[in-house]
Parts: sequence; C-alpha cells; structure tokens
Amino acid sequence: MPNPVPSGRPGAKLGASSNQANRWESDYSQMDVPTDSPPPVTSTKTRAPPSKETQMCSPARPVSGVNMAAVDVIVDNLVTLWRIPAVRQNFPLIFVLISVVGSLLKELQVVPQTYFSSSGNALNVYFVKVSWGWTLLLLTPFLLLSNSAFNRSVSFLSRRLLSLLVATAVWYACTQTFFFIEEVTGSCYETGTKEVLIKEFTAKASCRRAGFQWHGHDISGHSFILAYSALFIAEETAPMASLRTAGLSALPRMVLNLLYVALNLIVIVWVWMFACTSVYFHHTSHKLLGTLCGLAAWYLTYRVWYVKPLSPGLPPQRHPKEQKQNA
Repeated sequence: MPNPVPSGRPGAKLGASSNQANRWESDYSQMDVPTDSPPPVTSTKTRAPPSKETQMCSPARPVSGVNMAAVDVIVDNLVTLWRIPAVRQNFPLIFVLISVVGSLLKELQVVPQTYFSSSGNALNVYFVKVSWGWTLLLLTPFLLLSNSAFNRSVSFLSRRLLSLLVATAVWYACTQTFFFIEEVTGSCYETGTKEVLIKEFTAKASCRRAGFQWHGHDISGHSFILAYSALFIAEETAPMASLRTAGLSALPRMVLNLLYVALNLIVIVWVWMFACTSVYFHHTSHKLLGTLCGLAAWYLTYRVWYVKPLSPGLPPQRHPKEQKQNA
C-alpha cells in the first residue's frame, strides 16, 4: 500500500522552492528579453521602405525612352498626313482660300476683336516679325541631316544648301520691293483717315518720325512671308517619309524627329497667323497680292527651276534602300 504524501513542512518547503524557482525564472526571462525590445527577426528577408531622405537623393527613373516613343508616334502621324496626295496638292490653295474668306469677313466686320487682332500679340512679336529667322534656324540642320542620309557627297549637299540661299534671296528681294512700292506710291497724312495731307514730308521714314501716318500701296509682307515660309518648309521636309525606313542610328534619328516636329509646329503657327492677318489687317488687294507673290515664288523655284539640271535640285524623295526594296 503506497505511503501517503506527507502534509507537513517538507511538502511546504518543496512548494515554496518550486514557487521561488518559477519566480526566478520569470525574473530572469524579463531581464533577458526587455519588454520594449523589437520582435525577433524571422527567416523571411524583407526590405524596409526607403526613408524620405533616400527617396530625395535617389535618381529618378529615365523616361527618355517613353518620350521618344511618343515623338515617334507623332512623327509617323505627321508623315502619314503629308503623304496624302490631296493634302500636299491642295496645301498652296489653302492660303488663297484663307486670304479670300478672311478678307471678306474683315469687310463685313463680323469677326469680333480678340487677342490676335492686336499687332502686339506674342506670336506676332516673337515669331512672325522674325519668321524667316525661325524658318532658317530649324530648317538648316534638318536639311543637312536629312539630305546626308541620302548622299554625303560635298557637291550634293552644297547644291541642296543653295536652296536656303535662293529662298533667302527671294525673301529679301520681295520684301524690299514691297517697301519700295509703298514708298513711291504713298503720301504723308496727319491721321489714319487721310483727311489732312502733309506735303512737306515726301519720305515714309521722315513722315513717321514727325508723328504722322504714311499711306501707300502696302503689299502685305505678312501674307507673303507666311505663305512662302510654310510652302518652303513643306517642300524641304518631304524626305522624312523615306527616312522613316532608313537605317539611321539613334542620335541622328532623335534629332531629325525633334526638328521635324518643331518644323510642323512652325507651319501651324504660320498658317494661324496668316489667317489672323487675313481677318484683322490690311486691305483685300494688299493681302491677295502678298499671297500670290508667296505662291509664285514657291512655284517658280520648286515647280519650274529646281526640276532643271542647273539648280539646287528638288529634295530627295526615296532612300536607296527603299528603291532596292521596290525594284
């Protein structure tokens, strides 16, 4: 028969020793692992999110590839638009139509005054008044890069660069002729209503310095230069249709794309300001004469002279690789 467990002091000492051991174990565990210590690291490796300082110092992700892809899409759409025969063939006629309709609206006075009815608008001051400079600034590098992709010979590129000199000579000769015609056909008046004639001033410069108004046959230089510049750009950017399939390296292609987009934006500005000139400024006959002079200068060069051997020649239309593919 088993002995019963004694209920005296030995059992009590055993229980006290057990309780004290448990208390020491608890104290030891609390001393060994503080309550405010971080949780133990698990085996799964996780990366903490970067601090604000790290995010500010870290370089941004490159977006040039996305941007150039967007430029490529824009270029493809523009090339497709200009390759439509109706667009290229009727583009010169758009200026005649705008000039006639705009002049009619001006005579009827049905178009309200806007920001562009003032000659001090930003597009007129910073673009139209120096329009030929903008045209040469963008078209010269484009002409060199685009034509060198077809033929890198010095004689070929020199001939093509002559088109810029010819166009500049045409611009200068026409604008100086317009100034001369206004000078010899004009008179000095006290106000713009032409009621009081000031006979002692026989030159435009002296009349205006005295604070009076000079009125003569003022052929619209704005109508001329805007129409001529837009047609000039449209002709010289035609090779871009073939350069899309040429094996150009990344940098020349990027530069050509950016120049091509910029030139198309300039053409849009020229057409818009041509419309504003037709609606708000000059007499009808002055605008029509200026427009016809611009169209005649374009036609006599690109449709008559440049098709002949002794000329700068037309812009190349088909790349040699494209010719081999279609052969």
